[in-house]
Amino acid sequence: MTMTPFDHPFFADLLGDEEISPLFSAEAELRAMLDFEATLAEVQAEQGLISADAATAIAEGCERFDPDMDALAAGVANDGVVVPAFVKALRAAVGDPHGKSAHFGTTSQDVIDTALILRLAEVVDILAHRLRQTIALLDSLAGQAGETATIGRTRMQRAVPIRITDRIAIWREPLAAALERLEGGLAERLLVVQFAGAAGNLDKFGEAGPKLRAALAERLELGDPGRPWHADRERIVAFTDWLSHVTGACGKAGMDLVLLAQNEVAEVVLPTGGGSSAMPHKRNPILPEMLVTLARFSSTQNSGMHSALVHEFERSGMAWTLEWMILPQMVQASGRSLDILCRCLDAVALFALSDAMIPAGTPVPNFSGFLSAFFA
Repeated sequence: MTMTPFDHPFFADLLGDEEISPLFSAEAELRAMLDFEATLAEVQAEQGLISADAATAIAEGCERFDPDMDALAAGVANDGVVVPAFVKALRAAVGDPHGKSAHFGTTSQDVIDTALILRLAEVVDILAHRLRQTIALLDSLAGQAGETATIGRTRMQRAVPIRITDRIAIWREPLAAALERLEGGLAERLLVVQFAGAAGNLDKFGEAGPKLRAALAERLELGDPGRPWHADRERIVAFTDWLSHVTGACGKAGMDLVLLAQNEVAEVVLPTGGGSSAMPHKRNPILPEMLVTLARFSSTQNSGMHSALVHEFERSGMAWTLEWMILPQMVQASGRSLDILCRCLDAVALFALSDAMIPAGTPVPNFSGFLSAFFA
């Protein structure tokens, strides 16, 4: 088994996300780092901090940059971050006399954090799209159900009749709230440039620093936070709180589907499902189960992200590295959860519920058949 099941050759089809996973590859990170360096040089040239010829040479060096992954790996083992080895290789690619102008006035954390945010901007678009898709599928499902009744359950026991739409609403509303929160300010707060210099005060640029940061943010299509956030990771942890919220909401729906699919309940029928090596008659509810697994995984990982809030002074190697270990997996868990739930809901077909499911003597409409959910 690999260190993470998200990229395991057996488990990737079950837990991995083909759209999100590439955004956390070494290649994607390097591309984002090169975008940062080329854009920084362009803005610095416009403000007279480096020459126009240097900015052109740096942009061309970024275009032809051919990473030596072994050298970068050796650099990380020595320095704890990839940027020193990366900058050495970039300056070599730019060449004399302009190589020394590359990476002027910035620092490793500026490059790594901004490269992360550039990729998270793509992640946010993907997750927002999937949330809208999931909500639309739930609305369609509710429209099919109409006023059809089912039995409500409290404490795992039969309670009183409810409408199927009542249960669907419980699945829908946390996802709608997540989308509203994302579009209502969370994404804007998250997607900002990091540009602080060696110790957070842009000491190389003096009074020109804030103007340079604002111009860099605009050119990268990110927000300007107005101050450095290199040791204030609240915006990152607010995002992982949100990711945990999303996977938890998907997990709630998954748990209900798993329970409804039990033979003893049989309100959800799974014509296709996971097989058993010993019991071929079984149809295990694999996809809903994974929604529960990913919700529990995300919840436990989020506690680690809260630990990463604790930085020492102006930069932490300990807390910062912890983010790198946790954040990509939380992003992937949330993306995969929405993908699985969409697959489930897209295949659902509703029929009226049998009156055998309703307690005797309870006034209910006259209907027949069963509620069936089909998962591809």
